[in-house]
Amino acid sequence: MVTRTSVLGVVARTFVASFLLALAVVVIYPLLWMVLNGFKTNSELFGNPFALPLQFTWENYAKAWNRGVSSYLMTSILVTVTATIATVFISAWAAYGLTRMQIPFSRTVLALILGGLMLAPAVALIPLVRMFQALGLYNTFWALLILYVAFRIPFTTFLIRAYMVDLPVEIDEAAAVDGAGKARAFWSIVLPMCKPILVSSVILNILFTWNEYLFAMVFTSGGDLQTLPIGLTNLMSKHGTEYPVVFAGMTIAAVPVILLFFLTQKYFVRGLADGVGK
Repeated sequence: MVTRTSVLGVVARTFVASFLLALAVVVIYPLLWMVLNGFKTNSELFGNPFALPLQFTWENYAKAWNRGVSSYLMTSILVTVTATIATVFISAWAAYGLTRMQIPFSRTVLALILGGLMLAPAVALIPLVRMFQALGLYNTFWALLILYVAFRIPFTTFLIRAYMVDLPVEIDEAAAVDGAGKARAFWSIVLPMCKPILVSSVILNILFTWNEYLFAMVFTSGGDLQTLPIGLTNLMSKHGTEYPVVFAGMTIAAVPVILLFFLTQKYFVRGLADGVGK
């Protein structure tokens, strides 16, 4: 017997499925369009930008790679990996100290750390430029590393602390009984238990650093320090009439992050749900 409740349930599921399908199309289609246009010639692109390429060749991707994308990619990987590792581990140490150790004025320290979330990067540009010039760090790898780590520590600490708060204190007490110090307990017990939120923090920091444009533009002035967002801008300015080459470069820049998300999406979703949701 068909009831009103069952009918409403079918309608609701159909609506949700249709909405998710439409959302997937909205997200996936522009990416697919970008990838396919990287295989076209200029005449194909302007003739029918929404058609499939007449012939799939890797010529545009090779051109983009040889015109600087390879250098920009290596720089982005180096900056992103270094900044992400430093940010996550510094934030994890801070979160551990704030949740598992008796630190004087811990609430004040936490408030000061989280206060960094209110500082907009654009507001601090002029004093930061002057400070880095005075220290001789302007237009160096260290400038980007320090900025990315400093501006991501507040949010990352907030995220990891929210996860650590609900970890049972008994595990620290058991570790102390077995003779483990705070450092050993952190590395061997607490940190492995925080794997989901650590993966989520890593992905969020990678997305930020990989796509960051403002600091990379202001604090580097060319050469080997240019990251992918700046490099793609240069590619567009120098070869703006060769749009398929530009699309190929954009695809190369997007592939590493997309692959990373698909490989770690289980931990990413679980970490956010357990961390932010608490």
